[in-house]
Amino acid sequence: MAEQSLTRNIIKKGIIGVLLGIILAGVAKATHFPLVFQVMFFIYAMLGAGVFILLDAPSLNRLEGIKAIIGLVLFYLVLSGVYIGGASGLPQYDPEIEKGKIEKLLKARRARTQQGKAEELIARAKALNERAVSIEQQLKVLGGGVQVVEEAATPASTAAAGDLVALGQEQWELQECYNCHKLFGKGGKKRGPELDNIGNLMTPEALRQKILDPKSWKAEGFDKQYKKGKMPDKYKDLMFDEEVDALVAFLATLKNASVNTPKPIKMK
Repeated sequence: MAEQSLTRNIIKKGIIGVLLGIILAGVAKATHFPLVFQVMFFIYAMLGAGVFILLDAPSLNRLEGIKAIIGLVLFYLVLSGVYIGGASGLPQYDPEIEKGKIEKLLKARRARTQQGKAEELIARAKALNERAVSIEQQLKVLGGGVQVVEEAATPASTAAAGDLVALGQEQWELQECYNCHKLFGKGGKKRGPELDNIGNLMTPEALRQKILDPKSWKAEGFDKQYKKGKMPDKYKDLMFDEEVDALVAFLATLKNASVNTPKPIKMK
């Protein structure tokens, strides 16, 4: 009878342990825990079931003297073997491999920011400025009437504006504005508004102020995001003046009235 009771107890609590393990693993998976943690949670549930099974198991005969010492040593050997063997069966992580992964991520990040596109953008902005100065000097040398100046300046200024807008669009990608703002049907819009029509709602001066001081303007309907400071106050330190100018020029061209861009509200 005692053996049957013990068997029923093992089966009953074993089933409970399996069910709890499945539930814990399922919760871990639903909350995006790595696979190794899902397995560990299941194992912990089974270990807990094992402990409760042992609590109801019949007591062993008392050991004394050398037998007690041998029993204690064997117990620790078995326990250590199970612990080490079980742990070795789980995925192992090599620190050097993890460091290599991190370095690859940082290398790509540096290439996209300071060491890559940023340097290219700065060089192109400087070249654009030199072209503008050269055109201005040529116009002064030519002299002539207002009509000559207008005819020469209009195509040059149009080309310069086009280059500046292109640089601004690259800044949009470089600064990863799409993480919070939806534009051209792409990106997120939970932390920030869609901006396809922002050029009709804000002046270039207001756009520049918003970039450098996010608290200066608030989008209608985004009160919680404004209070929580979802737009970071970092671009005044991360971006050069010419980069801000380029981004503002790009944003000022966004005038798609078919998109419901929220109304900007002046806060400062």
